[in-house]
Amino acid sequence: MNRTGRALSLGCLLLLQPLLALAQAGGNSLLIPAMGRCTLNTQPQDLAQALAACQKASDEGDAQAQYELGEFYYEGKNAPRDLNQALSYFEKASLQGHAQAQFKLGSMFFHGEGVPANNVQAYILLKMAAVNGAEEALDTADEVTEKMPREELEVATQVLGQIFRKYLMELQSADGRTPFAPLP
Repeated sequence: MNRTGRALSLGCLLLLQPLLALAQAGGNSLLIPAMGRCTLNTQPQDLAQALAACQKASDEGDAQAQYELGEFYYEGKNAPRDLNQALSYFEKASLQGHAQAQFKLGSMFFHGEGVPANNVQAYILLKMAAVNGAEEALDTADEVTEKMPREELEVATQVLGQIFRKYLMELQSADGRTPFAPLP
């Protein structure tokens, strides 16, 4: 995507920002804020305790903790790299609208890391990550697009359209207004 296209895309996202904030406040399923933080960037002697705290937060549904655990297992710095574990935690956080988890998961599908490469899934996840705030996802989505046959791109675009239609309907049903009505 060229600079003008990226600026236009980001401009459109900024125009939707008030709607997205309203959706977050109403508990919309597309965008759900992370509830807390865990940190695994600790001294080796504190790692077991930090892992237990993050696991507890993850089990309670904390998307940021799920993302942190995904990164921990993906990077494999303080433990053996485990792409299955990373994938599992990134999926959990992604389903809660965590932009960086969606970006990482989309990249894993694009590069076939821990999963068979799948450009359609990669494209969808990367576009959702961009909508949720991961700006670098736009560039990676462009890379995916260059490698996709037209038929795959059409399927991915149709799926994204369905996801966003559902999202707009959720916004409308949340307060009885249309998603494009002026904000109060």
